[in-house]
Amino acid sequence: MRKFLILIAFLFCSVALFGQVDTVRLGYSVQGHVVDATTGRAMESVHVSVPDRHFATVTNADGDFTIKSDHPVTEVVFSYLGYRTQRVTPTGSPLRVRLIPEALTLDESSIITGDPLEIVLSAIYNTPDRFSKHPELLECFYRETVQKRNRYIYVSEAVARMYKTAYNDGNVYRDRAAIEKSRVLLSQRKADTLSVKMQGGPTQAITFDVVKNHEVLFDKDELSLYEFEMGTPTYIGDRLQFVIHFRPDSKDVEWARYFGTLYIDRELLSFTRIEMAMDMSDPAKAVRAMVIRKPLTLRLSPKELSVVINYRLKDDMSRLEYFRSTMRFNCDWKKKLFKTGYAVINELVVTDVREPAVQIPRAEMFRSSDILSEKAAEFLDPDFWKDYNIIEPTESLEHAIDRLRKGR
Repeated sequence: MRKFLILIAFLFCSVALFGQVDTVRLGYSVQGHVVDATTGRAMESVHVSVPDRHFATVTNADGDFTIKSDHPVTEVVFSYLGYRTQRVTPTGSPLRVRLIPEALTLDESSIITGDPLEIVLSAIYNTPDRFSKHPELLECFYRETVQKRNRYIYVSEAVARMYKTAYNDGNVYRDRAAIEKSRVLLSQRKADTLSVKMQGGPTQAITFDVVKNHEVLFDKDELSLYEFEMGTPTYIGDRLQFVIHFRPDSKDVEWARYFGTLYIDRELLSFTRIEMAMDMSDPAKAVRAMVIRKPLTLRLSPKELSVVINYRLKDDMSRLEYFRSTMRFNCDWKKKLFKTGYAVINELVVTDVREPAVQIPRAEMFRSSDILSEKAAEFLDPDFWKDYNIIEPTESLEHAIDRLRKGR
C-alpha cells in the first residue's frame, strides 16, 4: 500500500569512473550574497534565475550564489517564500541583495478561508492544466552529503538530465534521470569506512514529485488518512498562496505517515510548494520505511526525515524547480557504548531547460537502485563545473572537502 521511496543502505565505499557529456559553454557569470533586509541574516535556498534564459540556481547555506549564462546577464531575479521578488541589474562586482519580507495585505474580495480539503482536491484536479502539457528535458545540479556527528564524511555531486513526461498523463514511470558529470569525495578514516549511502540519487526528485506521483501522498486512499487545516496565507514571489497544514488522523495504519504544509496558488489553484516530515512517533514504522538493509548488530534510531519540493510558475504553467531531503538518525553497535549521529542531505535544483525534449535512452538512465558514488569520478579537477550551473558549496562544506582531500 503506502510506499516511502527515499532509502538508505549501509555499504562499503567504492569509486568508479563515469562518462561525461559536453554542454553549452556558459561564459558569463554573476556572483553575490543574499540577506534578509530586516535582520541581515544570510538566506539559504533563495531561487536565483536569469529571465528568458531558463538558467537558475539557489543560494547556499551562507546565502552565496554564482549563476552562469551563455549570454551577457542584464538582470537577475530573486524569489523566496514570504519575500518580495526582486530584480537586480549586475554591476560587474559581486551583488549584495537584500530581500524584503512581503507584507500580507488582502482586499475584501480575497478568499482566505474555506474547506482546506476541497482546495487540495481542486489543486489536484487542476494539475493537468497547470503543469507542463508536453515532455520536458531538464538540466539539474544534484548534491549528496553525509555528516557523522558534525563532520562531513561523504560528498557527491552531479549534473543530471531529467526527462519529464506531460503531467496530464499522470505517469511517472516513463520519467527518467541520467548522470552527465559527477564527482565524489569519501573520508579515508577507517572508522568512516562503513558509510551511509543514498539509493535513488536524482531519481528521488521524480519519486517525490508528489503532484504527479500520487502514490506518495495524493491518492484517494492516502488523503482519507489525513486531517487538513487552513493556515495563514503568505506570498511566494508576488503571488498569494493558500497555506494548508496536514497531519495523520487517529487511525492506526501499518506504515509511517507525514506531517506537512501545502502552498497552493490562490488564483490558479495549483501547487507551489510542498513540505513533508515523516511521523517519528513509531520508530519501527519509520525504520521500515527508511532502511533497505543493515548489519544485524546495528541499531538505528530515526530522528528526522523531511522533504521540500518547490514548483516554478512561468506563463501560467508550473514545473519542478527544487527538491531537498533531510534524514537524521543515530546508529549504535550493540557492543559499543556510544551512539553515532548521522545526517544525510540531498539537494536538486533545475538549472536549465533543454530543447528538444529527447527521451533518455534506457541504457543511460540512472535507476533507483543505483548509488551515485559508484558512478562518480574523484574530486580532483578544480574546473570540474566550469560550464555548468551549480549550488555553491557552503564555507563549512568547502572546509570539509579540504580535510577529506588530505585524508584527515
